[in-house]
Amino acid sequence: MRFPHLPGAAARSVMERVIPMQQTIVVKIGSSSLTSDEGGLNRAKIAFFAAELAALHRQGFPVLLVTSGAVAAGFRELGYASRPKLLHEKQASASVGQALLMQAYQAAFSGQSVGVGQILLTRSDFSNRKRIHNAQMTIEELLRRGMLPIINENDTVSVDELKFGDNDTLSALVANLVRAQRLVILTDTDGLYTEDPRKNADAKRIERVLEIDENISRIAGGSGSMVGTGGMRSKIEAARIAMRGGVPVFVGRVTEPGDLMLAVEGTGKGTYFDTAEHNLPMKKQWLGFHSQPQGSVYVDEGAELALVVGGKSLLPAGVKEVTGEFHPGDVIEVLGPDGETIGRGVVNYASWQLQAVAGLSTEEVQKRIEVPRIEVIHRDEWITLASTAKAKDAAET
Repeated sequence: MRFPHLPGAAARSVMERVIPMQQTIVVKIGSSSLTSDEGGLNRAKIAFFAAELAALHRQGFPVLLVTSGAVAAGFRELGYASRPKLLHEKQASASVGQALLMQAYQAAFSGQSVGVGQILLTRSDFSNRKRIHNAQMTIEELLRRGMLPIINENDTVSVDELKFGDNDTLSALVANLVRAQRLVILTDTDGLYTEDPRKNADAKRIERVLEIDENISRIAGGSGSMVGTGGMRSKIEAARIAMRGGVPVFVGRVTEPGDLMLAVEGTGKGTYFDTAEHNLPMKKQWLGFHSQPQGSVYVDEGAELALVVGGKSLLPAGVKEVTGEFHPGDVIEVLGPDGETIGRGVVNYASWQLQAVAGLSTEEVQKRIEVPRIEVIHRDEWITLASTAKAKDAAET
């Protein structure tokens, strides 16, 4: 949505009033879509994607781009014959490549009369509630001002154990953060297939996914993979995160003019992951996807049912086992009788206290220790991470 007849300040003022923030579209583009086979940027590809994103922008959609490509753009400039493997070499490549990548985007979007801003994030930014809130405010201000934020991982300071994994996870976390209308993850295949279409001509594309169950994970390349092609596994995991946050996802291909708009409208070349979940408030997002659990507890079937289906708090009577060392106010993970994670919450007990009263009734707990709240985790400080299928199973039993 552009206003060419208005001067800059007036145009920005109009944009502030009319942009529907709830229609934000997050688009993720990977390195292979932006670079040549030998390394370095493919400016023709960047120009194509800039035109596609600008078309959305002109239609009034607030658009965010989550991009990879800094390392691939920079390693040739440093004299490496191939993409480096050592961390310090990758970080140096990213340092050079990030400037080249933004320069290329700046030029491409300038040709489309769209302004851009850069935001670099690490996983630790999401773990810190204040920092990620500041990032959210920056993104929203850029969108209000009619700009297109370009988000990338800060590869020059990230370490391997904290990296997002080709930025698929980063795009899902960003989509949840801004409560996007849709996350569009672009790849070199037109969606998820029942089998590898390169090996089996009868493989069928899965048009829509309502829940990412074990079968979908296996097809995408999980344990016991049947396919495992095209980096689809990380995209499915990203879709799982976005769906849990209430954001539907498209995973597929954009190769011709207008393809990105089709993907947003629901008729794109790929697979759609729909969700019945509602957008999570920021506190719940942080709790479920960004916080660092300091310990864990195993609960019995009754407690699992109360947490996952009943919307109840966790009481000491339902706790079977305590692991790790934690203190009141820490985040802990809760596992069911089968050892699978069912959610996370802010604990009101120290680990030694909970070990002393696990399995006991409220009356017995009050006799043995003093705690500010009897609930191990209050329902207001809890988020369920169990799948819909698991919740249904719990309800039926």
